[in-house]
Order: sequence, then structure tokens, then C-alpha cells
Amino acid sequence: MPENRLTAGGINQGFFEWVFDAFEGMASAVDGELHSTSHGRGLKVWYNGAKKEHYEAQLVRVNTSGDIGLEIGFHAEYSKDDENQVVLDRLLGHEKIWRAELGDSAVAGMFLGADRWRRISEVWDAPDPDDPESTFEIAARLADYVMTIEPLRRG
Repeated sequence: MPENRLTAGGINQGFFEWVFDAFEGMASAVDGELHSTSHGRGLKVWYNGAKKEHYEAQLVRVNTSGDIGLEIGFHAEYSKDDENQVVLDRLLGHEKIWRAELGDSAVAGMFLGADRWRRISEVWDAPDPDDPESTFEIAARLADYVMTIEPLRRG
């Protein structure tokens, strides 16, 4: 794996492309047309035309000191917070199902730093961009979210 460096601006874009390559195989059983975009700060995937309801693995600032973490999970990002809350409430109606699969580390609520958006996600320490295993770990956890939440989201 080529050398990558974690910076305030992100990781070499190739890092999240490698995450996507691993993810694609892990989540191949999910029906629908898979779309994705990656950049130096993350990877976004969505199915069919549901771009406002998507999954991400992305670098985020986790505190006012500017520390970086990796957020993995589901987002509802409509322009109006009530639209996002409807999506979250629908998924919270199935919390017993997704909680059994995703565990206690999954947090449901307002998005980090954007009060109008909603999430079911977790935050990890920032990945080591030089550790090839981290791309597989991130891809596997993103696949967990997709395979668990996507059937409920469509339901």
C-alpha cells in the first residue's frame, strides 16, 4: 500500500478508495444500485437515488481542540431538520433490530456539528494511514451499517 499521511486536510484519497474496494465485496448482497464518492476525508455510499440517506466513513473533528476521529455510519442529510427527524424516528422504531447487530457504540441523534442532520453512527480514533488492515476494518464496519440499516430504511 502506498504511503498515506493523516493530516488536518485528510488522508491520501487512495486510502478511502481502498476502503470502498473492500466494502464493495463485503456488502455485495445488498440489493440496489450502489453509488459512491470518495475524497481525502472520507467515503460516502448510497443506494438507488437515496443520496440524502447514505452511509459514510469520514474524518471528523471530535472536539474544539480540533482532534480528528473517524465517524462510520448512517446519515440523513435533507435540508430541513424535520425531514431528517422523520427518517431517524422511523429507524428508531426498529432500534431493537439494529442495536442487536450494531451494538451500544452506535449513537442515534443529531449529526456531529450540523444540528439539522441526523445520524446513527459511531466515532473511532483516527485510522493509521500506513496500516493496510485499517482499510478492511473500516470497510467491514461500514458494511455492518449498510447491511443492517438499509433493509430497515427501505422497509
